[in-house]
Amino acid sequence: MPLDGGGVRVGITALGLKASGDIYMCRPKSVGSEVGQGRSIGVVELSKSIVSVKSPLSGVVTRVNEALEARPELVHQSPYDAGWLVELAPSALDDERGRLAVDAQAIREGMQRWAWLNQLEAA
Repeated sequence: MPLDGGGVRVGITALGLKASGDIYMCRPKSVGSEVGQGRSIGVVELSKSIVSVKSPLSGVVTRVNEALEARPELVHQSPYDAGWLVELAPSALDDERGRLAVDAQAIREGMQRWAWLNQLEAA
């Protein structure tokens, strides 16, 4: 989510949350950490594993969501509002912007894979 001043707020999408299950702990990178596109902005603890959360953009962490330390359930309750993980100052937004776009075909393929996984789980 874009912020005033050119920063972005980064978290986990609703689809990512559905795939992961409950989150019991969030540990974002600290303020000042440099991250690359596709690199970890932190980790979350799930019921059976610890998973790295990947950054959609390169940049420097300017703020972490301290509320998640006491209330990690905010990630599930409000993934696009109160449940964000970090704020970044992007360092290569113009170069990386094109890799953020998802076309209709990619969405259809993702939904088909998701339906297939749900069928496996139900079996």
